[in-house]
Amino acid sequence: MPATSPSTCQAPSPAGLPLLTSPRSRASALAFGRRRLRPRGAAASTGHVFLGLYQSRCSSISAVGDVAAVPDDCTENMPSSSGYPNSAVGVSSDEDNQSLRVKKINQKPRDSNKMVKICDKLIGVFMVDKPTPTDWRKLIAFSREWDNIRPHFFKRCQERADAEPNPEMKHNLLRLGRKLKEIDEDVQRHNELLEVVKSTPSDKLGTIVAKRRKDFTVEFFNHLYYVAESYHEDPEKQNELAKLGNDCVDALQAHDDTTGSLEALNAAELKLKDILNSPSVDAACRKIDDLAEKKELDSALVLMLSKAWSAAKGTDITKSEAKDIMFHLYMTAVANLQRQMPKDIRILKHLIMIEDPEERLSALNDAFTPGPELQGDNVDTLYTSPEALHTWSSAIVDAYYNSRQGTLLGQARDLMNPKIIRRVEEIVKIIKDKYL
Repeated sequence: MPATSPSTCQAPSPAGLPLLTSPRSRASALAFGRRRLRPRGAAASTGHVFLGLYQSRCSSISAVGDVAAVPDDCTENMPSSSGYPNSAVGVSSDEDNQSLRVKKINQKPRDSNKMVKICDKLIGVFMVDKPTPTDWRKLIAFSREWDNIRPHFFKRCQERADAEPNPEMKHNLLRLGRKLKEIDEDVQRHNELLEVVKSTPSDKLGTIVAKRRKDFTVEFFNHLYYVAESYHEDPEKQNELAKLGNDCVDALQAHDDTTGSLEALNAAELKLKDILNSPSVDAACRKIDDLAEKKELDSALVLMLSKAWSAAKGTDITKSEAKDIMFHLYMTAVANLQRQMPKDIRILKHLIMIEDPEERLSALNDAFTPGPELQGDNVDTLYTSPEALHTWSSAIVDAYYNSRQGTLLGQARDLMNPKIIRRVEEIVKIIKDKYL
């Protein structure tokens, strides 16, 4: 079917920010950012990524926290039911001190043995129950006692590996220690950045983002989400961290919009200068064609060509020939940019422009009729399958309702308005009812 070039050009939007949101069941508490991108593993059928994690936490990490947080000797300084300290009443101070020293000496082996048991249990959790790096990141973020356990854990991994006679098990223990150490270092960096962000007023976050943009990664926002989720019994703390995440998203969006637009415009300006310095119109057109073949022709360059043409035709001192040249270059760029789009998007845009329902249905029939695809000066003949067009159309509708414009192809972003979406929905329904 024929697909014509668009009449207008739009400057490109900066690349979508790689952020995440909470699962739907917690969207009100943990919706980081305006674009709801989900963390890895968030598409669980339960609707909540951490339902399984809570149970695991109670059996492993929380057990670790309980042991580490409440040592056996914590009762020494607690008052007894009589109101006196738990040390014997009436014993001399020397005897008290000697008894306390003996208790501490005896306590050290017990504490050491207890930490060994904790580390052995965690090794089992990390190797069997939760064997993936994503699980490890979650468990470390959820644990309140990991800072205390960390040095003992890596030491225990090495001790067990040294004593292990089975080569495969020895390799697995060494690998666990090495990989978990890498993840732990990442988590420590994320925690350091999180503390910096917490101590910075929201209106000053832009300064932090400008200095440390490379540190605001997907992994950082995943970590922020896991930390927030760990406060499942403290909604106020969750909301505080969710707001912090939203503030970071806003600062990142503003930073990326500014730098992305400037970079795109600077690159487009250099390309335009190169085109205009061509010795002839044909040479200029060939440069535009070459940019299109290399996928380096973008809407920012087309926008600059459009402005140059508008400036040329809007002045009396410019020769008519110059106006024609700028118009020709502009139309060449538009046609090349149009052909960079997926053909299903081009067909969909053509169908949306048809007002009459009967004519639109006829155009759909033409689009689904196989034949040669021809490229003309002003009109290209294209065809597709009902399944492919239905997939593209449904993806656009879903992206609109889920506010995921940042994940959509740049060429399809101009379809994102309510009137056009209603027409796309009509096309989806027609394809489903008549062709699938």
